[in-house]
Amino acid sequence: MSTQSNDPSGPPSRRRKVIVTRDLGPNVMPLLHTRKGLDVVLWREDRTVDRDWLLQNIAGASGVLVMFTDKIDKDLLDAAGPALRVVSTMSVGYEHADLPQIAKREIRFGYTPDVLTSAVADLSVMLALMAGRIAGEVISLVQESKWPSVSWAPFGLCGPQLSTTHLSPTRTVGFLGFGRISQATLARLIPFGITHCIYTSAPNSPPTETRDTELATQHKLTSVRRVDIDTLARESDVLFVLTPGGENTRHLVDESFLRKMKRSSVLVNTSRGTVVDSSALAKALREGWIWGAGVDVVEGEPQVTAEHPLVKEPRCVVLPHVGSGTFETRLGMATLAVNNLLAGLDIDGQMPAELDLKNYL
Repeated sequence: MSTQSNDPSGPPSRRRKVIVTRDLGPNVMPLLHTRKGLDVVLWREDRTVDRDWLLQNIAGASGVLVMFTDKIDKDLLDAAGPALRVVSTMSVGYEHADLPQIAKREIRFGYTPDVLTSAVADLSVMLALMAGRIAGEVISLVQESKWPSVSWAPFGLCGPQLSTTHLSPTRTVGFLGFGRISQATLARLIPFGITHCIYTSAPNSPPTETRDTELATQHKLTSVRRVDIDTLARESDVLFVLTPGGENTRHLVDESFLRKMKRSSVLVNTSRGTVVDSSALAKALREGWIWGAGVDVVEGEPQVTAEHPLVKEPRCVVLPHVGSGTFETRLGMATLAVNNLLAGLDIDGQMPAELDLKNYL
């Protein structure tokens, strides 16, 4: 067991144990080690925490800070016992946590939204460019030493242009989900000359006409409008999937949806792999229903190998879930996760990003 404690002179009865399932580095760990009255039990290895180690060490803990790879379920909560006050995850998603069980025990839950908005928006635009310009195919020509044998052709190795031109003066971008990341992605696309923005959102979302008018004015767009899912599929030149995961959105992008899309369209998924039916997307690419795809998330990840149907499609760029992968973003996420943990240990502590668990009771 790897244990680090501070304030060794403090009364043992008032000390609180916290479990941290990954070393968060020299800029973040001191936030824990300098806090009086804490015993910090740290998993020091740079890999997913061993389940048996976690079950053994969490007994009697007041708080636990986990990664999205760490399952927070009934067994773990039972092993922790009644002292557990807070679970903090260094992630935006919380599919790895049994929220009804956490809510039932009146445990607070912190997560790290907002911090990664810019990084994921950047990556979404990158994938749109890569998929449109068939980056997977053209990069392989160099990596596999095939470039010398490729005969140049007027329309060889071409793809649809993201930016508008005098020959193609309109571009419609679509968003499946229109939250913070979608709107940040839209802002990054404006210099490309995007003219129209369409999106879908949850059926119970409040009216958005005023906001949409303001966005259109702000970005000098011809229109920003909320549409039904069929219209989204039919009209999007580039479609960004940026909706939460879960059963309500599972396989929203299925064969029926993909068949409605333009043959020249590009699909980008940087939200959750479960939203897109991988087999249907592979078939759409193989049979030419759409032009290309770029995905940072895949259903069943990380069990995605060279034999996966999407990896085998040359017009699909597949990344290993690195949307938040910038130094700045990961530092921000780690810091927020620690601050959530520390605030959650206090009865009246104001957690910077706490998930409301009332709906899970």
